[in-house]
Amino acid sequence: MAEMPEPTPEGSGRNPREEGSGVSSDTAGQENSHPGTELLMEEVVERENMLRAYRRVVTNHGVAGVDGMSVDELAEEIRTRWQETKEQLLTGSYRPQPVKRVQIPKPGGAGMRNLGIPTVVDRMIQQALQQVLTPIFDPGFSEHSYGFRPGRSAHQAIVRSREYIEAGNRWVVDMDLEKFFDRVNHDILMARVARKVKDKRVLKLIRLYLQAGIMDGGIVEASREGTPQGGPLSPLLSNIILDDLDKELEKRGHLFCRYADDCNIYVKSVRAGERVLESISAFLEKKLKLKVNRQKSAVDRPSKRKFLGYTVTVHRKPLLRVAPQSVKRLQMKVKEILRKGRGWSVARTIDTLTPILRGWYTYFQLAETKAVFEALDQWLRRRLRLILWRQWKRPMTRTQRLIERGIDADRARTSALNGRGPWWNSGASHMNEAFPKRFFDQLGMFSFLDRYLAKRVSS
Repeated sequence: MAEMPEPTPEGSGRNPREEGSGVSSDTAGQENSHPGTELLMEEVVERENMLRAYRRVVTNHGVAGVDGMSVDELAEEIRTRWQETKEQLLTGSYRPQPVKRVQIPKPGGAGMRNLGIPTVVDRMIQQALQQVLTPIFDPGFSEHSYGFRPGRSAHQAIVRSREYIEAGNRWVVDMDLEKFFDRVNHDILMARVARKVKDKRVLKLIRLYLQAGIMDGGIVEASREGTPQGGPLSPLLSNIILDDLDKELEKRGHLFCRYADDCNIYVKSVRAGERVLESISAFLEKKLKLKVNRQKSAVDRPSKRKFLGYTVTVHRKPLLRVAPQSVKRLQMKVKEILRKGRGWSVARTIDTLTPILRGWYTYFQLAETKAVFEALDQWLRRRLRLILWRQWKRPMTRTQRLIERGIDADRARTSALNGRGPWWNSGASHMNEAFPKRFFDQLGMFSFLDRYLAKRVSS
């Protein structure tokens, strides 16, 4: 990328008659606005900040927006048009383009989730905004908030939730916010942003991003509510509006963990949980215009619910374990890869699966029970033996291959002619003996159980 043009002197090109900010005058000038944010747009377009934003967008790759411009074309766009875009940002005349609607399956196949993909230029500007706004808002966020924050992670939330349960809070209020990212009220959100931001150009730009519209099938739909998932600014905005929920829960003395719109509150009795669910639902609906999905929310034992892909055992000192839904999602993903890779050798299949399995384990390495890892290893090896059995096709070939792998000739012939289906044979003793675990280890097969046991020994 060519060097981004040097910033113009502070205040250059700024319209002294600030145009509408998108928030009411009484909220934009609140006394609790963050000091030093009157010229925030100058910080947004500052050269080093924009370069950081550019690098982040390029690193994340991502699909093109409504203008069809790819990440690879962003450098040339900046080289030729950055000064014009910068001037528009400083004068408050910049207009974002609509986001492109993309649908992805929800976890577990329960419908589709809508994403709104901004153009690469808008992604870069949003990222630059996020980098400037995060240091302003993040220090005031709750200690119980873990999602999309620097230095905080899902693992921290999971460990803290287990600590609450171990301390005797054996009931959980598992709240699901109904279509949260689609239902955020723009006026309420902008009022929260304006508490700490004085620069009307920044407030106006955020409002324009919220109202940019969604293009679906060539038609632009107006955006009257919601913060479309897919842009770099959306996670920060979600934390800003849900900070009101955090502060309310803290004021009431509740123990809770929130990761984005996933919030669990830990209590000592089912009656206490039911009261909390009712009162917090009323608070969210009245104060933030958000709705709790009663069908998906519940007051239950933590061992019967999942949080960020994990659940716990019923022991007095609960152990973390992988939630069954998380295992199922991995298996569905593996099946899809194997379906697309029919005809691949076992070695190529293992090479393709390895980064996916390693990434999955990296996230679920907090699990303290080995049974799920052992079962997954066995299931994966069986899927690979299934590939071999199907590739052999003819009984004569199957007999020959089994003999080559050390199976007695009579037993090999009987096994090849047993009339059973491929899945049955992939789990049968003749295939387990012909292709034991060490065979797959030699091909570099990732083993969940081996990693789990090695971690236990080292700790």
